[in-house]
Amino acid sequence: MALKIIEEIKSMLPKDAGITDIEFEGANIVLYTKNKEFFLEPNGLIKEIVEHIKKRVELRADPSMPLTIEKAEKKIKDLISSEAGNLNLLFDPQRSQVIIEAEKPGIAIGKAGEILKEIKRTTYWVPIVRRIPSLRSKLIENIRQVLFENDDYRKKFLNKVGERIYGQKRKDKKTAWARISFLGASRQVGRSCFLLQTEESKILIDCGINVAARDEDQYPYLAEVKMEELDAVVLSHAHLDHCGLIPLLYKYGYKGPIYCTEPTRDIAALLCLDLISIGQKETKAILYGSNDIKEFVKHTITLDYEEVTDITPDIRLTFYNAGHNLGSSLCHFHIGEGQHNFVYTGDMNYELSNLLAPANTRFPRLETLMIEGTYGSKEDVLATRKESEDYLLNIIKTTFERGGKVLLPVLGVGRSQEVMIIIEKAMSEGLLPKIPIYIQGMVWDVTAIHTAYPDFFNNRVRQAIFHKNENPFLSPIFKSVGSQKEMKQVLEETGPCIVIATSGMLTGGASVEYFKEMAENSKNSLVLTSYQGEGSLGRRLQQGEREILFNDGNKQFPLHVKMDLYSIHGFSGHSDRNQLMNYISRLMPRPKKVIVIHGEASKVLDLASSIHKTYKIETVAPKNLETLRLF
Repeated sequence: MALKIIEEIKSMLPKDAGITDIEFEGANIVLYTKNKEFFLEPNGLIKEIVEHIKKRVELRADPSMPLTIEKAEKKIKDLISSEAGNLNLLFDPQRSQVIIEAEKPGIAIGKAGEILKEIKRTTYWVPIVRRIPSLRSKLIENIRQVLFENDDYRKKFLNKVGERIYGQKRKDKKTAWARISFLGASRQVGRSCFLLQTEESKILIDCGINVAARDEDQYPYLAEVKMEELDAVVLSHAHLDHCGLIPLLYKYGYKGPIYCTEPTRDIAALLCLDLISIGQKETKAILYGSNDIKEFVKHTITLDYEEVTDITPDIRLTFYNAGHNLGSSLCHFHIGEGQHNFVYTGDMNYELSNLLAPANTRFPRLETLMIEGTYGSKEDVLATRKESEDYLLNIIKTTFERGGKVLLPVLGVGRSQEVMIIIEKAMSEGLLPKIPIYIQGMVWDVTAIHTAYPDFFNNRVRQAIFHKNENPFLSPIFKSVGSQKEMKQVLEETGPCIVIATSGMLTGGASVEYFKEMAENSKNSLVLTSYQGEGSLGRRLQQGEREILFNDGNKQFPLHVKMDLYSIHGFSGHSDRNQLMNYISRLMPRPKKVIVIHGEASKVLDLASSIHKTYKIETVAPKNLETLRLF
């Protein structure tokens, strides 16, 4: 099959096209040519080939053609206006590509892409423009460096992926069945992991850890998965309960691709590094190392929203916006030759938030939907975002007036940036005094990643950044806390302030350290905005515990909680009951079956029952280790 598609392409090319090589880059097909005229003016032939074979095809210059790196670098810098800001150029000689990192990518691209066309015409390098984050992100720099340093490996790896997609099928017939196995997050929240199988393919969807649980209940049932048989892993979004064990797959011997969006890749890598760091500080078992995270990065294939790609010979994947956090995706699987279309929502939010657009509701086809039910019971009707914002601002104002500090434990990605935007807006409009907001460690790093991907924000935030040059994350009220000394200064030397730190469930990290120091002062306030998992310190506080035992070496000491405690659910990145039901009603087309996962047993059963009664759709709320046939 791989040879067949290459021969088909060759048959459509003119004899003087000068094609020196045809390679796969995952599902994409790349042609290399020595004919300069054909490279610059293929006269619509590439478009014809794409329309004929229904695959993505790209034309590049043979590696012998482009200008030397030294000459090309000078030419590119001469062509791009200084208004584009700082430029970093990364040359990939094997692929005849140059990555142009710019502070203002639009200026580097030029009107209607004219500057990129001129770079291609005068240097024979294919230019790719990326944004330099407005806040420096060491992590993004490291990820780009890892990909650059492993370019030769990546090229061979991507070609191997393509050979699997277009190569000989294991089963020489149409896909006759598909099934999904539930390895975690079924009738529970945490350790999301699902195995999608056909006669031809095995795909793992998410692979997370339940940070609030103990021992074996933390991890999905990976004993059911043979790494050597896996074709691909699809990651819906970057939260530890969905991505926290992906590096472990590589430690166990997996060598295949991970599909996700670009911000999901970056944030997931950061979260996994942070998980290692917290484990080391708390002397917990470390499941994997930084080299395993590098392997995850090396094997990632990133996709944009609505970019269709083959991931196995009989499954095609498309990501759509899930509205949950930066880069979060609804995962649409087109199975077989149109036999079945399956959508996994991951975590989703069907509401316009301060940062993101609501989850997508339109798909080309849809037979089975697998949806989260975190807030799926009839009682889970959350306050509106406006009510929640007013409530938060009132808590902050009251705490400030009595000279106290506000601690906001948050998930590193999503909730933290949402809260930052709300408070920044209130302070800029004079609704709150401009008192410092201290951002601890990882939250700052994730926020820096957000500044690299403004295209994933909703229209209002995008327009503020692109047209008004107003980026809320760059406000001087936000101050990074990067050391124990700085943390001590915040606690001892500052007056009223806001502290935003991970983790959101108070299961570890900086938020717990701040809590220990702030809890016994009645002037202070603790505001929980995240879902609090069973067994977490946050859930125990919500349930009324006010004396907490902490370990100090071999000793235990009691902490008497005197600070005010508040819970606000309206900033959730998850849809509440009404939004979930509304989402089902707005789906086009409407699914024939709905699978409800990612919620406590009572909640997913309640939601499944209500969907069935209201919309006359077949529903199921499976248990872990069950398997359902899709068709």
